[in-house]
Amino acid sequence: MPVKIPVARPIVGEEEIAAVASVMRSGMLAQGSVVTEFESSFADYCSVSHAVGVNSGTAALHAALLAAGIGPGDSVIVPAFTFFATASSVSMCGATPLFADVDAATFNIDPDSVEGLIRPDTRAVIGVHLFGQPFDVAAIRALCDDRDLVLIEDAAQAHGAEYRGKRVGGLADLACFSFYPTKNMTTGEGGMVTTDDDALAERVRLLINHGQSKKYLHSAVGYNYRMTNIAAAIGLVQLDRVEGFNERRIHNARYLDRHLADTGLATPYAAPDVRHVYHQYVATLPAGYPLGRDAFMSALDDRGIGTAVHYPIPVNRQPVYENEHASCPVSDGLAASVVSLPVHPSVTDEELAYICDVVRSLRAE
Repeated sequence: MPVKIPVARPIVGEEEIAAVASVMRSGMLAQGSVVTEFESSFADYCSVSHAVGVNSGTAALHAALLAAGIGPGDSVIVPAFTFFATASSVSMCGATPLFADVDAATFNIDPDSVEGLIRPDTRAVIGVHLFGQPFDVAAIRALCDDRDLVLIEDAAQAHGAEYRGKRVGGLADLACFSFYPTKNMTTGEGGMVTTDDDALAERVRLLINHGQSKKYLHSAVGYNYRMTNIAAAIGLVQLDRVEGFNERRIHNARYLDRHLADTGLATPYAAPDVRHVYHQYVATLPAGYPLGRDAFMSALDDRGIGTAVHYPIPVNRQPVYENEHASCPVSDGLAASVVSLPVHPSVTDEELAYICDVVRSLRAE
């Protein structure tokens, strides 16, 4: 049988299936007590007072921004090198995203770039813990505190990551998670907003349920962003497993670091004061590498190794934002050179060795 190692793979088993079946048999499929239990457990996991379940990571970002009062006439600083939803959620509020460049080593939002973008209408900064590595929270927090800006963590890719010994999700005014199937843990589709602020949590809860302060009484125009009991049932099982998943991701990443060191690839940098949980293992092909990225990826695909590009187009260069005129040269360079290799928990040591052998052989060809 030919080798086939996908670049990402959801991990669900009989326990998740049984949890979903239990909800199905109960007949209580929509938002209910299982969601409440998952929210409480996730809040404990992040060491925060509140967690609000929603139906996607994008919904989490949108609801968090609205709860923070972001709207037309405001600007919000976001990194240029991230998934599109970080910026589109700002636009969904009627506000304007301002694109900061990223640090060349960590790929995370650059505090110096952020500082240069702040203007009188700026109300918030969204920092992304990209690929599982926390951004420089202390530096961005200092900028926000000095200028009375809201700080939001986009933790969609960083469940269980840590910054200076503290888990993400409780490092800012609000944090937003995604539970898409290939994330470090999943609910199928889903998301979560976490915060220690009682008023913000209450506002998020209002906004995700049609603006209902109680049944059929609407005190705001809200959305149907509710999480279902079905999704929460999966989430409760996955939450018990996520630390095991993360430890395997870290093991796999360290193996790749060691065995790709002599291949010419630039392996991911992990800052010394963080726990990187490797949602993706994103290497770069430096100038002078013997293969172009497309040829490199094609060669790996021919040998059964899945790859991906996260992300081929910086958000500021997407057609919808092409008139923003942001200059983000580091993001441009990364978009042209990054490639993701398999690091998910189901990759075995034997498969890791095979990946490294194939990459090494390409350098020799």
